[in-house]
Amino acid sequence: MNKAIILTNGLLTTNDAKTAHGLIRGTERYEIVGVIDPPTAGRDAGDVLDGKARNIPIFDSLSSALIQLQKIDYLIIGVATVGGVLPENMFGIVKEAIQQQISIVNGLHEYLSEKPELVALATQYQVQLIDVRKPKSRQDLHFWTGEIYDVTVPIIAVIGMDCALGKRTTARMVRQMCESQGINAQMIYTGQTGWLQGGKYGFIFDSTLNDFVSGEVEHAIVSCWKETQADVILVEGQSSLRNPSGPCGLEFLISGNAKHVILVHSPKRKYFDNEPHWGRIPSVESEVEIIEKFGAKVIALALNTEDCSTQESLDYQKHYEQQLQIPVLLPLEEGVEKLMPTLKELTRLNVEH
Repeated sequence: MNKAIILTNGLLTTNDAKTAHGLIRGTERYEIVGVIDPPTAGRDAGDVLDGKARNIPIFDSLSSALIQLQKIDYLIIGVATVGGVLPENMFGIVKEAIQQQISIVNGLHEYLSEKPELVALATQYQVQLIDVRKPKSRQDLHFWTGEIYDVTVPIIAVIGMDCALGKRTTARMVRQMCESQGINAQMIYTGQTGWLQGGKYGFIFDSTLNDFVSGEVEHAIVSCWKETQADVILVEGQSSLRNPSGPCGLEFLISGNAKHVILVHSPKRKYFDNEPHWGRIPSVESEVEIIEKFGAKVIALALNTEDCSTQESLDYQKHYEQQLQIPVLLPLEEGVEKLMPTLKELTRLNVEH
């Protein structure tokens, strides 16, 4: 596997670094050998992220990393900023990496392959500039056909109440748990981090021409189902149904025919993207009601416990279990095993049907 270092440059402990967070937690595409983040340098990236050491050292600079690491194949820009813009303080580090013959992987909307200075450098040092979020060409896009209705296995959408709550991480944890229990669960990625983590089936939602979003959702699910003989298919959600900066999710329920939903919620987050002028995040009950009006069933609630004490997390879990009468997961604290009986029942019913 190719060795990669992640660039966050001061943003590792923020929500902007969710790409880095996903890669630190795991990827089948790269071997992550370090992170560049001066404020947390000298620590283990896993420890900084969630208190679980993962043997991924943090460096204060690329030059420091190169002294300790024998080989780096790729520098991955590990942030997803508002508007997808490359932070100014990263440009020089990207140039330095190219001059060290390290290829660059970029998941931002600002494409490095359109910057003449970087293109010239990359040509000179014979490295790649990989813009993961660059849109597909028209001939590679799919229009919706209705073939989704042929899929005979449960499709579960992991939908959030807001951005950056852990939808992808929750979906990935459920897939891994199923794998350990002998259930063939496959995951459809819909963002750049899902691809970076090694996802085979999916597309990058916010880089897809609107007319083809429904078709790309359908094509990814149908292809996955046909080629993997999956017992269950998980679809990674994006944004949330009612986030005004980019409402998203009904495509998975309608065009992707997902009849089951794992809803992700942060009990202490009051406003969309923590921006008061964007509006208050509505109640979980009202979100469940909307989802069910579109013909899907919420089978579990997963809690992002940011800013919660251990006791508060457990109290919220108990509160929502009593209120909603469904499993309430604390993925990072307890894992997702509480969902297993529900998944076994779904797959059993599907086999019997």
